[in-house]
Amino acid sequence: MTINSLTAETREQVDRFLEQKLGTLTLNERLNQAMQHGVLLGGKRIRPYLVMTVADICGADKQDALRASAAIELIHAYSLIHDDLPAMDNDDLRRGQPTCHIAYDEATAILAGDALQTLAFEILTEQAMHQLPAIRQLQLVHVLAKASGAEGMCAGQAIDLQATAKTLTESALEQMHVSKTGALIAAAASMGVLCGSSEAQQWLPQFEKFARYLGLAFQVQDDILDVTGNTEALGKPQGSDTASEKSTYVRLLGIEGAKERLQNLHNKALQSLDDIPYNTDKLEQFSDLLLKRDH
Repeated sequence: MTINSLTAETREQVDRFLEQKLGTLTLNERLNQAMQHGVLLGGKRIRPYLVMTVADICGADKQDALRASAAIELIHAYSLIHDDLPAMDNDDLRRGQPTCHIAYDEATAILAGDALQTLAFEILTEQAMHQLPAIRQLQLVHVLAKASGAEGMCAGQAIDLQATAKTLTESALEQMHVSKTGALIAAAASMGVLCGSSEAQQWLPQFEKFARYLGLAFQVQDDILDVTGNTEALGKPQGSDTASEKSTYVRLLGIEGAKERLQNLHNKALQSLDDIPYNTDKLEQFSDLLLKRDH
């Protein structure tokens, strides 16, 4: 089994939900097409899968979990559109397709990213959840907003841009990736728990701990794949981080050191599951496949 086959059912459910939602937006056809380009042309749906799996473990209503999953994927998609812009990473290829600003234009790409971001919060708040009290629905919004903003993903991207052509310490590099990549992965686990039963809420810190280690390990694997992968499999230019003089674990620790760090983080993620009194076999399988992927 591969990570793509594992997440296939979630990918189908989330994509169908997003296709239906985007299909209702008819005010500006070009903007809507750019939004669809940014969110529906591939992707493993790692964050939605984590939401759905944790939510299922915690006894959530499937429709509540699906809405949370769609929301977090929209935030991820918006971030990729903006990261690819000339003012940011200036990438031409994403998921084997032209990036949004190449397929359309820079202004449309910015607007598409903005619209996907706001659509995420519209989906979380447009109606009452099936199983959740209003306070829990508000917590979902708070978790996603915090992970996306100045204490999460945006802060990580700012650090990344400022660190170009510089050598960060390992602690600074870890902080960058905990914010840029790890925050949204940790939010996925948190949102899954928040969708669940009242009894499951006490285990929120344990699920978050697992996801924090997983998110950092995911980024270390990305750094390794930038060196060892190929453009066709990655869906973006191989060696793009190296060419852009990005701060990476491979640059700091070397390829073998990065692999050792990856294994250490993977072990810590798996050990964190021992603290959770539910059947977490699916999360163990997910982490194994995610961190052994080749793209």
